[in-house]
Amino acid sequence: MMQRFSNPVLIKELKLRFRNFKSFSGLMFYLILLFIFVGGFLSIFTQFTGTGFFKPDESFMMFTVVSILQMALAMFITPGVTAGAISSEREKQTLNILLTTTQSSTQIIIGKLLSSIAFLILLLVAGLPLYSIVFLFGGVSPTQLISIFLFYLLTIVAIGSIGIMFSTITKKTVVAMIATYGAMIFLGAVSAFLFFVGVILDDLTTIAPYSSGSSSVSSSPITYFWACINPFALMITSLYPELSIQLSELMGIDFPNWIVYIIFYSLITIICLFISIKKLRANMKHSR
Repeated sequence: MMQRFSNPVLIKELKLRFRNFKSFSGLMFYLILLFIFVGGFLSIFTQFTGTGFFKPDESFMMFTVVSILQMALAMFITPGVTAGAISSEREKQTLNILLTTTQSSTQIIIGKLLSSIAFLILLLVAGLPLYSIVFLFGGVSPTQLISIFLFYLLTIVAIGSIGIMFSTITKKTVVAMIATYGAMIFLGAVSAFLFFVGVILDDLTTIAPYSSGSSSVSSSPITYFWACINPFALMITSLYPELSIQLSELMGIDFPNWIVYIIFYSLITIICLFISIKKLRANMKHSR
């Protein structure tokens, strides 16, 4: 029974990744960056004396900025960790050997993905002591911390699935990495740009010269969708629920944005993993 759920690819990848000096050096620099930011934030608000007051609203502000910073770092690191999962095996000419083993395509793809996700989860867990500082000053509830980390996990899994997919369908790691970073730019920057463009166009339509004097809120599902799939918008609206209510009222849609976020990124994960599993042995099937 245990052999059915065992994944030798996952075990091998975990051993190689966590025995690599680059992994722990990256973890060290990641924690140093967070420590510098949190320490600088505390020093500024206590006027560099160490005896100043640190109010709960200032603590919540620090938590918000650190959450957004950690999301940005996760989105920046994840493509570099996952985009070479399959393409690097192809470049080292070890993919054919891996495919001739008894491991199925699903086990190979899931093993590669989970080994990458495990390292990213280690980064998030290692930063928890810095997050715990905010509980000393108040302003943040454990529920908010748990919800933020659950959204981190969903986002990392979805981005990792995108990286695995591009790593499977492309032959070069550089191409897969560029494509994955392009997807990250679309989700993080282009979606925000399309949202603001949609808001401006909706305002122009609302205040058109031929419109009546009565003001009404127009429903804009597409514009609302761009805001819902943006990870940074989700962070802000999750930490400030009143902004989520204002966003729904502005778009004229009474549907929580976090539900759209969960559905969209869950679909991305499923579709990307499905494509990766189907395309992994595509060349072998054609050659038979």
